[in-house]
Amino acid sequence: TTGSDVVAGGCRDGWNLNFESEGMPAVSAGGSGPVSGPASAMALAAGLFGALASTAAKLSLGGDSVLELVNRGMGEWLHILLRVGCGGMAFLFNALMWTFFAKALRYSSSAQASVTTIASNFLSTAFLGKLLFGEVHAMLWWIGVTITLCGLLLLHTVKETKDQNDAYKKEE
Repeated sequence: TTGSDVVAGGCRDGWNLNFESEGMPAVSAGGSGPVSGPASAMALAAGLFGALASTAAKLSLGGDSVLELVNRGMGEWLHILLRVGCGGMAFLFNALMWTFFAKALRYSSSAQASVTTIASNFLSTAFLGKLLFGEVHAMLWWIGVTITLCGLLLLHTVKETKDQNDAYKKEE
């Protein structure tokens, strides 16, 4: 922002920038604007890592999985090694998911980070399910996901609007 864009400790468009020690701005949304660049990338990554964690867990614990196809004709030790490896990947991807989600929360509002992460997770899960397990989602599933995401957006937009109104009343 330029000097003329700064108004009473924030920016004219409603974003408040507080510079952190890592050199990246911590952004708190004063309005219902889009998630900032670093925050949206981190929230999208968190959703993807969450989907990868559940995929690795399914590979590790599932009875008829992709691992069964890979293991045909191979020793039992390789089968066990692959399952344990997928279990370890599930823990790793969960840790990465929480790390990226926490960073997304740091640089945006919790509402925006949550909605972006959930949307990313749903879409990543659908893609990985189709790619690895041949899952096909019915139109009802897609309608349900869309309604869920719209509901989350509505709830968070209403909360942010209420917060804006409360802040405006305090200024008067």
